[in-house]
Amino acid sequence: MTADADPIDVTALDLSRPVADLDAIRAVNPHRYEFEMLTAVVSVDPARHRIVGYKDLAPAEFWARGHMPGYPLLPGVLMCEAAAQLCCYYTVTQKVCDPGALMGLGGIEDTRFLRPVRPGDRLVLVGTGLKVHRRMTKFRTAGYVGADKVFETVVIGVPIGKREELGA
Repeated sequence: MTADADPIDVTALDLSRPVADLDAIRAVNPHRYEFEMLTAVVSVDPARHRIVGYKDLAPAEFWARGHMPGYPLLPGVLMCEAAAQLCCYYTVTQKVCDPGALMGLGGIEDTRFLRPVRPGDRLVLVGTGLKVHRRMTKFRTAGYVGADKVFETVVIGVPIGKREELGA
């Protein structure tokens, strides 16, 4: 993946002052229960099409008992899902998509998993828009635990219909 033209120092972020807590995220994203992959959003920068949020990983996460017993690891697909939910939040709150649209994951590209993520970690997610359009978005995303980059991917988002028509 190419280097970010405008890098961000995740260790310098103030994670104690979220701009959106779990309730605010729920007002935008339809995910619930075990599939809520965001704890908070801490920064939204429309000028750079950048968003930062995090997921606090509890010891009793639904995947921890079975992936892998004795050494639980956050599955990579769930890291990608967390990144997609972060980008969805940006797309809806910044009115990129049509009003009432439900955004779906259209694909991922250039994905790399670099370090394990475990229960007790805080996974900080950074998304930067590469293409931000109502019909399709592409965000370069990365996840960090502390200063360590643990994964990176490009998330493609597409509208999949109107929320009220889909029952969401």
